[in-house]
Amino acid sequence: MWPGKEPVGLAVSGGPDSLGLLLLAQAALPGSFMAATVDHGLRSESAAEARYVSRLCEARGIQHETLTIALSPGPALQERAREARYAVLGQWAIRNGLGALVTAHHADDQAETLLMRLSRGAGVRGLAAMRASSPLPGEQQCRLLRPLLGWRRSDLARIVAGAGIEPVLDPSNSDVRFERARLRAQLSRNQGLDPLVIAASARHLAEADEAIEWAAARCFATVRAEGRIRYWDPDDVPRSVALRVLERIVEDFGIGRPRGNALARWHDRLRDGGIATLAGVRGDGRKSEWRFALAPKPRQLADPSTGSP
Repeated sequence: MWPGKEPVGLAVSGGPDSLGLLLLAQAALPGSFMAATVDHGLRSESAAEARYVSRLCEARGIQHETLTIALSPGPALQERAREARYAVLGQWAIRNGLGALVTAHHADDQAETLLMRLSRGAGVRGLAAMRASSPLPGEQQCRLLRPLLGWRRSDLARIVAGAGIEPVLDPSNSDVRFERARLRAQLSRNQGLDPLVIAASARHLAEADEAIEWAAARCFATVRAEGRIRYWDPDDVPRSVALRVLERIVEDFGIGRPRGNALARWHDRLRDGGIATLAGVRGDGRKSEWRFALAPKPRQLADPSTGSP
């Protein structure tokens, strides 16, 4: 999983998970990684916690950097913090010529992610949850590695305790105002749900998602281009594969890939022989071979005082 001979960067918050990752990396790959801690500035203790991680790394001869970001309290705080964290870590990794960013996500995190997405009616791609290797969000030229998806949270905590290190405890991890914390509490009370087994299901779903992508790539190769118009015959193509082909068709027009319910509704409208537009692409399903083109821009109303648009 480690990208060749290039050094990698570890995201280390100071919690038991990331400290477990740090200790494992030092034992397995001494001298081949750097560490960074993101100070979100959301708690008064965050700066001191970053200094604590810095001292731990210094004592072990590990190069460390603290990355500071400014976030204001408000809606979707955890989502905004995640996006900002990945952005600053990606910039740090690229700046230091690192081959990848490594995080301490583990089987418990994976199980929580799958169940959260299940509650929202996610499809195969979403239920595959976190991948062991994927592009870093916002920094596609940098890989994001998660080598601990087969480990339990308790395993990592034992490694840290065995090293005599006191981890940082983030109170938001047990704050039931946040969805993940509520789900974590429910999982801890339900002994019949094994995070390792749930994480294994996510792994199987990731394999199924790869199979759908494989089929979609081959179907997309049958799309016929005539100038700025695309034609595709979806005859007998399973819906899950057809949705991925439509994503690629929209992207082929220089527009980002659409996903979710809007894409599914677009497909169903075309399948029923209709005409519909998604993300500026007009699809026509009236014939067996569907036709796609950029939708014409709406005309501007003329200014009555000048007669000009």
